[in-house]
Amino acid sequence: MLVLSLVLLCTFFVGVFVWTVLQHFLTVDVPSTLQHPAKFRFLHCLFLKWPCGNIFERLGICSRPRFTQLLHGFVRTKKDARLVVTDLYFGTIPVRLFQSKADAGPCMGVLTSLQATQGGCCDRFCLADLYHHLCNFLALETDSVLLSIGYHCLNASIHFLKALETYSVDPSRVAICGDSTGGAYVVCVTQALVGRSDVPQIRAQVLIYPLKFMMTCMFKYMVIDFHWWEAILDGAFMPPDFWRKYKQWLSSDNIPRRFRKMRHQPVFPSPFNGAAYLENKHLLDVDNAPLIRDDETIAQLPKAFLVSCEHDILRDDTLLYMKRLEDQRVPVMWYHVEDGFHGSLLLFDKEIFLFLCSLKIVNAIANYIKSI
Repeated sequence: MLVLSLVLLCTFFVGVFVWTVLQHFLTVDVPSTLQHPAKFRFLHCLFLKWPCGNIFERLGICSRPRFTQLLHGFVRTKKDARLVVTDLYFGTIPVRLFQSKADAGPCMGVLTSLQATQGGCCDRFCLADLYHHLCNFLALETDSVLLSIGYHCLNASIHFLKALETYSVDPSRVAICGDSTGGAYVVCVTQALVGRSDVPQIRAQVLIYPLKFMMTCMFKYMVIDFHWWEAILDGAFMPPDFWRKYKQWLSSDNIPRRFRKMRHQPVFPSPFNGAAYLENKHLLDVDNAPLIRDDETIAQLPKAFLVSCEHDILRDDTLLYMKRLEDQRVPVMWYHVEDGFHGSLLLFDKEIFLFLCSLKIVNAIANYIKSI
């Protein structure tokens, strides 16, 4: 019986692998400007493993978050003798603190929220392990005290900002940094902190291909029926008066000309679907759509460093938010990676999966933080 179970399990995994490879080659067109296309294809097939979590969940074997945790369990972190790394709890919020042993006084403080909803994993420390070496690098390279946070990003940020003296951080030199989902969290945190007098002001925000909507995670997190997928993607859930009010910020006309497709036509929402609006109108709340925050708040945001990648479905999200900041005279530095793709930052220390674009991004981030 045991042998039969093992045979069936092996057959299942071989079938999933074959399905993954076939799906990749049938649906993925690798751009000619992307370096190491064979390596990228292999990497993409690995990322297609996430549906396995759904399959295991449906079969009652284990939940998708648990499956993700098991995969993350293979991630190994290495200690760096130059750093003290401490796992802490701010109340019930898990965080990881990186401090250089050589720090002799008030130094730079960096809050990081790095792709916090990666794969649906609910163990924050397993997520911290994925970005451990990146946080090591940034803490040492920028000579800063770095705090890695994920969920409850605003509460953890406020806790840290109120305790800067405890960690020997200069309150006039605090930056906040995030990529992908973490970048969206950073946008929300910086907006929420505007006008607060009980915490030091954030000096700069570093946004690495920040997303405003990541559909699968958003649908699960906000308890949205997947029946409305197309209506939301097409903008059909958006009332006409909402579009008229905010199209100056949401319209594809705000994207720089060189990024528009040939014969570009402005994109408008599909015909209004009232039922879709009634069930999903909370998506249009300003807390869930930071691009439509009022001008007064946007104008008070700290200076920003934005990173975008050419081969990234979220590229235009970054460009639209950059335009929003510039229109309110917020100082912006923009770094666009022509051979970059979404998630490439995570690969900067992964050796066989290393891409040149990964090194470009991490070095650009470190140089900007050092300049603050």
